[in-house]
Amino acid sequence: MPSHDLEKFIAGFERFQQQYYGEDNSRIEELAQGQHPTSLLIGCSDSRVDPGLLMGAEPGDVFVSRNIANMVPPCEICQGTHHGVSAAIQFAVEQLKVERIIVLGHARCGGIRALMRGVPTSDSPFDFVSAWVGIGAAAKRSTLSAFGHASFEVQCRVCEQSSILNSLNNLMTYPWVREAIDQGKLSIHGWYFDLDRGELLAYSKRTGAFLPMVSALERSPANPESASGVET
Repeated sequence: MPSHDLEKFIAGFERFQQQYYGEDNSRIEELAQGQHPTSLLIGCSDSRVDPGLLMGAEPGDVFVSRNIANMVPPCEICQGTHHGVSAAIQFAVEQLKVERIIVLGHARCGGIRALMRGVPTSDSPFDFVSAWVGIGAAAKRSTLSAFGHASFEVQCRVCEQSSILNSLNNLMTYPWVREAIDQGKLSIHGWYFDLDRGELLAYSKRTGAFLPMVSALERSPANPESASGVET
């Protein structure tokens, strides 16, 4: 990593330190006693879609689990293997008592592109990527079935959103999630960040589509007067 990147990160921590550990450190003193987030956000590891930055979250606001392509695997019997996402879900629901789970997908997702292209098979026993993105196989199948003749870019966008729905369905396979929802203590949400347009969309079960919660900004033309036909 170039040294200027390290310097940037250190300077960023210094700003964080000044903001939260300065004269008014009441928020940190409160958080030192324990965390009480109301939401679990399952997001992508992509460096462009940091959940805290996107939502302006403060320390303690959101419990976050990030992975390639923001996928939720189906619930499986734990047999001595490691299940990071599943553990985060269980801890958030059973221990933290979060009120909602948000699956946040995004445009231009490299993990979904790998899924759609097909990850090259490997003889290595350490090929973790292909096994992981395979969680989205159902989303890929439904995308190709409905959009088999569309461009690759369109297919990826459709699959990005279908994969979110696949993860929401997989969330319902966790007994503690299903129980909390049945008791009215928990809700689950599918969100999609359009990286190109700067929009935030949410899945609407009523319409069966992703609808804007925060629409794209209206950008003024470079020369508004010329664009309107008015000469000066």
